Amino acid sequence: MSWGTELWDQFDNLDKHTQWGIDFLEKYAKFVKERIEIEQNYAKQLRNLVKKYCLKRSSKDEEPRFTSCVAFYNILNELNDYAGQREVVAEELGYRVYGELLRYSQELKTERKMHLQEGRKAQQYLDMCWKQMDNSKKKFERECKEAEKAQQCYERLDNDTNATKADVEKAKQQLNLRTHMADENKNEYAAQLQNYNGEQHKHFYIVIPQIYKHLQEMDERRTIKLSECYKGFADSERKVIPIISKCLDGMISAAKSVDERRDSQIVIDSFKSGFEPPGDFPFEDYSQHIYRTVSDGTISTPKQEGMKIDAKTTVGKAKGKLWLFGKKPKGPAQEDFSHLPPEQRRKKLQQRIDELNRELQKETDQKDALIKMKDVYEKNPQMGDPSSLQPKLAETMSNMDRLRMEIHKNEAWLSEVEGKVAARGDRRHSSDINHLVTQGRESPEGSYTDDANQEVRSPPQQHSHHNEFDDEFEDDDPLPAIGHCKAIYPFDGHNEGTLAMKEGEVLYIIEEDKGDGWTRARRQNGEEGYVPTSYIDVTLEKNSKGAVTYI
Repeated sequence: MSWGTELWDQFDNLDKHTQWGIDFLEKYAKFVKERIEIEQNYAKQLRNLVKKYCLKRSSKDEEPRFTSCVAFYNILNELNDYAGQREVVAEELGYRVYGELLRYSQELKTERKMHLQEGRKAQQYLDMCWKQMDNSKKKFERECKEAEKAQQCYERLDNDTNATKADVEKAKQQLNLRTHMADENKNEYAAQLQNYNGEQHKHFYIVIPQIYKHLQEMDERRTIKLSECYKGFADSERKVIPIISKCLDGMISAAKSVDERRDSQIVIDSFKSGFEPPGDFPFEDYSQHIYRTVSDGTISTPKQEGMKIDAKTTVGKAKGKLWLFGKKPKGPAQEDFSHLPPEQRRKKLQQRIDELNRELQKETDQKDALIKMKDVYEKNPQMGDPSSLQPKLAETMSNMDRLRMEIHKNEAWLSEVEGKVAARGDRRHSSDINHLVTQGRESPEGSYTDDANQEVRSPPQQHSHHNEFDDEFEDDDPLPAIGHCKAIYPFDGHNEGTLAMKEGEVLYIIEEDKGDGWTRARRQNGEEGYVPTSYIDVTLEKNSKGAVTYI
């Protein structure tokens, strides 16, 4: 199967076919180029999408904590890697396929042009040989006709009796001349014919088959190159499949890492205040200052005037620390995080201690490095001056001392918080044992009775106890009792704003300890003040409004 033997007379069609082959090659190259652009745009859009939804790490507070968020950001990272593999595909297609096609297209054009020029030259040479042979043929034909005419003229004069001998001789010479010229042209024509036949045989059996063979080989190489490019096109995609599979596996692993229980625990850790839930409201008996009337033969007790207590004084003032159900305290953040609930304060202090320990470790490593460098300088003075490191070493030691003081101070605050949380937990446990019965009666001395007729009341005394501690609580809204307490030790209460109490005395709790070691309490007569938290056993009512709990 050869173009040279089968298509010896199809030069024009082969010209068109080889041109179509190059056009098809360039068409496929254009297709690959557009595919590369699609891959590049796809990768770019994926990266922009990842950048749009990726976490902006401006502060540590914004770092993802929930497993669902962490999984989503891991998926974004895998998607970013996936976009990188699309870029690899585009780069591979551009180098192995598109670039190769452009280079080979130029080579094909040059080779095709050369082979077609050789074919045209061979055809032109054959045409030239044919013209030479045709010219010699025509000349031989013309000379033969002239010789035939000369012979007819000679025969006519030779048979004519009236013709002179000179005319006959002249005609004879002309005949001999024409005959000689005809013979020469005959020989020329024969030579040209033989030459043309040889060139024609060479043209159609040697030259043209060789040229067509080269064109056939060129076209077959073009087809092979297309096949290789098709395979390279697929291989470019196949190469990244393992990495893309890893990206997809990473996304699946991220999805499996989502833990709903852990997320719920993170919510608890993030917002747990450490306060106890509100306790029950204690029974506040406002009838103790009213004389009982005679009923069913009972002897009444005379009603004493001037013993009513204003409800506002018995309830107290309203501006307390109602973090759970009310307003949160305003003001700047404190260094010891005392403005935060106990549990959050403990976590903040622990975080600060960890950060300070890391900074201290860095300073320690830097000090060790400076000491080693100083030793090297002392042993090898040509490397540097040991005294030049002294200021930096002194600064590092100063920083270490400062960090140690900060750590000690924060550890003291942390111990204080942890101790108070544990104490509140113990008091909460004891409240189940020492809880007051709401239907009972409470005497000023702390005794209880269920019989109202046997209850003996001593008239309470009004006290107006205003001081600098109460100034911040001066408000028209009353502060309700959130529990009660029993004095474990006596307290004199000599300082302004404090409330004296006796051992075993029962008081109402109107404001819990804010972390400073003082609890605000109120007697039944309305007298209010602060008592040491460590001197009392506190019982918070479970359903009291404004009460909070330490968990």
